[in-house]
Amino acid sequence: MRKYLFVLFFISTTVSGFAADSEWGKTGHRATAEIAEKHLTQKARKAIDSLLDGYGLAFVANYADDIKSDPEYRKYGPWHYVNIHPEAEKYIVEEASESGDLVQAIRKCKEVLSDDNASRAEKQFHLKMLVHFMGDLHQPFHVGHASDKGGNDIQVRWFNEGSNIHRVWDSDMIDFYQMSYTELAINTKELSKAQVKSIQKGKLLDWVYESREMAEELYDGVESGDKLGYTYMYHHMPTVLAQLQKGGLRLAKILNEIYS
Repeated sequence: MRKYLFVLFFISTTVSGFAADSEWGKTGHRATAEIAEKHLTQKARKAIDSLLDGYGLAFVANYADDIKSDPEYRKYGPWHYVNIHPEAEKYIVEEASESGDLVQAIRKCKEVLSDDNASRAEKQFHLKMLVHFMGDLHQPFHVGHASDKGGNDIQVRWFNEGSNIHRVWDSDMIDFYQMSYTELAINTKELSKAQVKSIQKGKLLDWVYESREMAEELYDGVESGDKLGYTYMYHHMPTVLAQLQKGGLRLAKILNEIYS
């Protein structure tokens, strides 16, 4: 049965086409999902296992990227990021994008998964999307500036190869690190129960503002044309790993609350 489902998944994603860029890269998203899986309650794990027909969260972590090239799903493109004006103090729903954004996307996913009247297909879709969006939330440039497309317009050199600062954080550093998603998930910082609880503390907007503050600091440390490499990696790879871990722990918190 699993082989049959895998073939169907492979065909559907191949027909739809894959996005040219993948937030956190496929490896990063799977690492976040794998970390979340290890912190699920037994009740949440059982419900998710049933909903995903036995597949793990890492298996569906890149679904939201895999469907980008399908015209039917292009309306979900704006769900991958949220732009808050640098001078704005907070996210205001009334001023949010009519096309949706990362905040609205995560809220919608939680709403559907908590709705007893939602269909199984709706729940499957929004669970897959939620897993991905919680990863996006912790990539700081997904809470970056609209003026430069979240750092996509800030062109840099990454080990003498053309790139941009968004892509450096999406995948360049992780790819250069050369660890599989399971290796990344296993080699996260050892945390006490109190530290895990501290990371999971707060609500969605608290985590948005945290990523936004981090993005502002990162913007201050780079300019178009910069040549980035070992030094940048040395200073920022620990932050990448910490963000993957935070994303996983907070995703687990949301799922545990939904399936409590």
